[in-house]
Amino acid sequence: MQANGSREEFEKDGKGAIDNEYGWPATPGLSAEGEKDMTSVVAEDAASPALFHKVKSQRSILAVAVSESELYAGTEEGEVLVWSLETYELLAKVKAHEGSVLCLFLSRGNQFLFSSAGDAIVNIWRTKGLKKWCNISKKHSRPKVDPYRHPSHRNHRFFDSKGPGGFSFPRASTPEPQVVEGCTFEIDQEHIHQYAHYGYVYCMLLLNGSIGGVTSDQILVSGGGDGTIKLWGLDKSAIATISHLKTLDNGDDSILSLAVDSTLLYSGRLGGDINVWDLDTCQMVRRVQAHIEDVLTLAVGHGFIFSGSASGFVKQFNSRYECRHEWKAHDDLVLASATASYRGKNLYITGGNDNCIAAWDVSTGNQELKMGMMTNNDQLLNSLAQLVSFRTIASRVEHAEDCRRGASWLRNLLKNFGAETEMLRTEGNKNPVVFARFKCSVSKAAENKTLLFYGHYDVVPADNRLHAWSSDPFFMQARNGYLYGRGVTDNKGPVLAAIFAVADLVAARQLTSDIVFLIEGEEECGSRGFQVAVQNNKYLIGKIDWILLANSYWLNDDYPCLTYGLRGVVHATVRVESRHRDLHSGVDGSKLINESMKDLISILAALTGSDGRIQIPDFYAPILPLTKAENERYEAISKTLLAANPELGDAKELTRSFKARWREPSLTIHRISSSGSSSSSIIPRTAVAKLSIRLVPDQTTAKIKGSLQKVLVDAFKNLRTSNLLTIDIDHEAEPWLGDPENKIFQTLEEAIMQVWGPIGHQRRGSLPAKKPQIEALRDGLSETKSTPVTSSTLSQGSDQHSQATVESAENGVSADSKRNVKDRSQKPLYIREGGSIPTIRFLEKEFGAPAAHLPCGQASDSAHLDNERLRLSNLYKSRDIFKKVFRELPLR
Repeated sequence: MQANGSREEFEKDGKGAIDNEYGWPATPGLSAEGEKDMTSVVAEDAASPALFHKVKSQRSILAVAVSESELYAGTEEGEVLVWSLETYELLAKVKAHEGSVLCLFLSRGNQFLFSSAGDAIVNIWRTKGLKKWCNISKKHSRPKVDPYRHPSHRNHRFFDSKGPGGFSFPRASTPEPQVVEGCTFEIDQEHIHQYAHYGYVYCMLLLNGSIGGVTSDQILVSGGGDGTIKLWGLDKSAIATISHLKTLDNGDDSILSLAVDSTLLYSGRLGGDINVWDLDTCQMVRRVQAHIEDVLTLAVGHGFIFSGSASGFVKQFNSRYECRHEWKAHDDLVLASATASYRGKNLYITGGNDNCIAAWDVSTGNQELKMGMMTNNDQLLNSLAQLVSFRTIASRVEHAEDCRRGASWLRNLLKNFGAETEMLRTEGNKNPVVFARFKCSVSKAAENKTLLFYGHYDVVPADNRLHAWSSDPFFMQARNGYLYGRGVTDNKGPVLAAIFAVADLVAARQLTSDIVFLIEGEEECGSRGFQVAVQNNKYLIGKIDWILLANSYWLNDDYPCLTYGLRGVVHATVRVESRHRDLHSGVDGSKLINESMKDLISILAALTGSDGRIQIPDFYAPILPLTKAENERYEAISKTLLAANPELGDAKELTRSFKARWREPSLTIHRISSSGSSSSSIIPRTAVAKLSIRLVPDQTTAKIKGSLQKVLVDAFKNLRTSNLLTIDIDHEAEPWLGDPENKIFQTLEEAIMQVWGPIGHQRRGSLPAKKPQIEALRDGLSETKSTPVTSSTLSQGSDQHSQATVESAENGVSADSKRNVKDRSQKPLYIREGGSIPTIRFLEKEFGAPAAHLPCGQASDSAHLDNERLRLSNLYKSRDIFKKVFRELPLR
């Protein structure tokens, strides 16, 4: 036994595990009364419990335990994992054993965690930080443990037995066991009861009190492969003996699982039965034919009995042993289970050999009662799931009704929270803008101050024909601490976080100014009709003092950011059309033919030089010079990212790449298409190119549009071709540059630092190993351009283990180290972005108010891509940040 605790400390203040009840918590209402029929009855009931959250491990889950706020799991690889019940983020991961972790148990008060495994070791851990613990009474007087009596060195009766000829197969050399922390003790022989069962001991429970007229300090219940349940008395005196009290004979089938509720003992058997025993009389009072397959795990709680089987199915029985629900919980074996309550929600936790842990919501009662019992975050998640279910795809006519229904749902939510609401009509009968005003609820607050929050409820399409999504994109699912679904991060999650933040302040009567919401339904289509709708309703919107939006993402997955600049954009379609129809190159091809594709490529080539610079006269003249303060922001970003990821390369190159992406303009040719078939022998009649130019302050869309058209027309004239040129401007947005030193940015910065707290500074590798430099290309030309860092590079390899988390997932860190981390408070990274949001600069100019941009999601959120997601922590923290800003900004 590798012990890390003393008897005296466990007994102190009645909080220890040794002197208190072991086994499942008693739940009133479960009894043996009811029908005498020996089969389970499927009762008429509502739908099966909903999957609340699922987390994925790398190995099978063999044991689970749940405290007030954490979920613990043991794996077949000997690891103990800890997740937060609030966000389901991985908080800790330790290599606890050399063998599979077979059992986990929490002491009363949840101060200690016991883990046992196939390596014949029992570890005791402090749950705070998951550190091995040692404080055994009289430990110095105990004999020193011979390391070669460690279980890994002992002879095995089977594998080390002699074969034919009297020889045994030589075992591999095993190094001397090393104990990094805590102390190692061996269990005394008098405390070991040999051959307790004639077969494996599959399960055990510890009870207090008397059973069947027999009284003992504590009673150990064990179930074995011989089909018996045995009761053992534990003497907590100095001798601490184990004595056999009773045997409960269940037949020949092995006892695979046990659970206890008050005086009732439930045993899960090989073959699928559950036997019910009355511990007062030690008589079996019921046999429930629960499953066809083996019952591998039992749990009692919330007024129900839960059984998990070897088929992956779970059943939920009521006090009359009627099957209320049956559902497929895991792909194969359900190996572990537990019940828990967290923030008013009743949970049933299961673990299986599909490497998953699932948390099921088994709360009962009518829906109104459940809604009343929910925490605010539960309401937020339920609301987000409903909003995601609306297929608000503005670009597709067939989803017009979904968009209207989504807007109506959003308006009703705002109205229920106390806002004055309107639907603002848009030109061309496009999707409406949802307007809402929450009025100041604090007397003597800042007078006539109003903050405008802008967002959108429309989303891009989420076609899943190739099954690239791991789940239905319009049915939000929670996995590994993330919410998956179209729109969760762009932009439905951040919008609801802001709405719920205001609702919190309204309920607490702490709203210090008016808050106006403008939530449009055409953002993904260039905000069609939004500007006119706002201008037509300025009398309703009124005076605005600040503008806030949350429609982007962190630079990577670790560090919160604030966005103070966006590039503008001009999207154009360039079309060259011939007077003749599509021709065959073999029949009609000659130098006399003016081919539309050749002409198109020629004029596009005139737009940029070999160095990538845009060849439009005076194109770069209006660009604002780089200031010292902004240059320091770029350097701070590179320094922070390289401290965690040195693989990102040289600091100067990293800074240069950010400047090129954020504060320099760019031109991109997105695609070229042509008329005719896909045959390689066709001379197309029409050739079309889609291109865009990204603008930066102080460039303007009006000037850039005119200059672009002039360069293309002049180049086309020089071709002296008979073809026709058409240039259409499809979409435009002005660039935006905010002031990081103003009140709204400073308020946001303070709120981020308070809500997120210190961010971990441990080094993490997020990039794959660098490939060898290619010296030359196949045609003999040297490679002259280096590959810049991109957004995908920064998020590559990211997973749920973010530096910005509820707690540090690193273990073995000393207390001094943790204090040092806390001293290094991390400011948000001030970033600019290369993308464009057309409304932000329009709103600034229309209302004469400064704007700020709070990115809520992480770089790996996959917005607009398959498996779009948003981390629960980011959703909850964004809500808290909004709450602080809405309350404190008007008072500055």
